[in-house]
Amino acid sequence: MTGRVVRADWPALGTTATVLVADPRRLRAARREVERVLDDIDFACSRFRADAELVRVNARAGRPTEVGRLLFEAVEVALRAAALTDGAVDPTVGMALRRAGHDAAFGALGAGAPARITRASWRDVELDLARRRIAVPAGVQLDLGATAKALAADRAATRAAGSAGGAGVLVSLGGDIAVAGAPPPGGWGVRVAEDHRADASAPGQVVAIRAGGLATSSTTVRTWSPGRHHIIDPASERPAAGPWRTVSVAAASCVDANIASTRAIVRGATALPWLRERRLPARLVHRDGSVVTVAGWPAAVAEDAA
Repeated sequence: MTGRVVRADWPALGTTATVLVADPRRLRAARREVERVLDDIDFACSRFRADAELVRVNARAGRPTEVGRLLFEAVEVALRAAALTDGAVDPTVGMALRRAGHDAAFGALGAGAPARITRASWRDVELDLARRRIAVPAGVQLDLGATAKALAADRAATRAAGSAGGAGVLVSLGGDIAVAGAPPPGGWGVRVAEDHRADASAPGQVVAIRAGGLATSSTTVRTWSPGRHHIIDPASERPAAGPWRTVSVAAASCVDANIASTRAIVRGATALPWLRERRLPARLVHRDGSVVTVAGWPAAVAEDAA
């Protein structure tokens, strides 16, 4: 292995997919594995393509629907997120997202939807493991946006590292990052900013990760009018209105990092003690632009200039 890091970027899931490999000879194979994972996730979990499994589950709300293994796993992950956050990250907010204007392909925006019919929550989603069936309550639509992309990053990094003979691999899906294999010397340098598309002139910080995942949740990226964004507070069924505009978290997996960063946005007032208690390194940007770090996140002296 040469130790030189190479990369590929391409549009996927309504955002940008990036794969970095610490062995130039393995990039093509790694990208191929990432593309396969993303195709599978899109077919299973998209709320916006007519042939997706999740669309069929939502269309059959009130009745059990047999699904593939990947969608079943993705819904299990989403319900685990809800349980870990006491409902702050709830996959049954699909209708609320549509009302907020998020009603097109990942990251695109639409015109809204009629009022929700029922107050059913994640606790009312029924999973039948033996028959691999999912039953969504009538009047409810699942949305897996808070966890499915992160799950894809974790799966893609693992698969890509396998195809790369154990060489280090980093996969980023719109800023949801997972790494696998042997990292390059010093780890993977990742620039954390409010928008993963931002260049070096935007405020941010470079950190190094060697394992697990890193995720950033922000109310400033997928927005279409003041106060309207894609992170829904299940309690109000409206876009979250807490004190934090952006939260980045490092964890053992990208899924766990995304669960924590989304929970911090939704339950803003309790974010700091919750993250400290779980020893999750995090960087939180207040609405006024000030930055707070907890649980061992690198010191603020590494902040870039605006």
